[in-house]
Amino acid sequence: MHGFGVWDFVALIGFVAAWLGYHVAVERGPHAERSLNARMNVRRRRWLEQAMLRDNRIIDTQVMNGLQNGTAFFASTSLIAVGGAVTLLGATDQIMQVRSDFPLAGITTRLSWEIKVVGLVVIFAYAFFKFAWSYRLFNYSAILLGALPAASPDQSPEARRALEECLSMNVAAGRHFNRGQRAFFFVLAYLGWFISPLALGLFTVGVMVVMWNRQFGRSADDALATGSALS
Repeated sequence: MHGFGVWDFVALIGFVAAWLGYHVAVERGPHAERSLNARMNVRRRRWLEQAMLRDNRIIDTQVMNGLQNGTAFFASTSLIAVGGAVTLLGATDQIMQVRSDFPLAGITTRLSWEIKVVGLVVIFAYAFFKFAWSYRLFNYSAILLGALPAASPDQSPEARRALEECLSMNVAAGRHFNRGQRAFFFVLAYLGWFISPLALGLFTVGVMVVMWNRQFGRSADDALATGSALS
C-alpha cells in the first residue's frame, strides 16, 4: 500500500511496542526500582537533604546549573534535528536518486519516504517538548532550592515540606529529561526503517539491548549500591 508492505507494518508495530514496553519496564514495571533512574532519584533526595544542612549552597546551585545546561543543550539539539528532518522533505527527489544507487536500499515510493520522514520529525519534536519542559521544571526546582529554609539541626515540618517540594520537582524534571533522551536512542532504531523493515527490527533490538544494559546492567550495579526508589 503506497510503498509499504506487510513487513513494514510489522516492524513499525514492533518498534512502537518496544518503546512503550521499555517505558513501562523502566518507570512502572516490577523491576523499576532497580533501574538506574530510580536509584539516582534516591541520590537526589540525599543531595537535597545535605543541602538542607548547609548555610552556603553555592555548590548546590552549581549542580542545578549543570542540570539546566545539559537539558538546554539537548533541547536545542532536538530543535535543530527537527529543522534538518523537515529539510529532507524539500529534497526528496535528490535523496531518492541517491538512495537508488545503494545496493541494500529496497524499492520505495516518494509517498512512503515522506511518511517516514514525517515520523522522524514527530520523534524529534516529541524529544524537544520533553527537554524543553524538563528545562522549565529544573528552573522551578532551582527556585524551590533557593526557597529552602536556613540550615537547622531540628528541621520543622515546614522545612521538610519545602524539601519534598524541591525533590518532587527535581525528580519530575529528571523523568522528562530521561524520556527525551530515550527518544534520541529510539530514533537511531527508527532510522533503520529507511533501509528496510528488517533493518528497523534489528536496530530496535540492538537499541533495546544497549538501553536495558544501561539501566539494569552490571555497570550500573557497580556504580551504585542497590537502593529503594522513591514511592
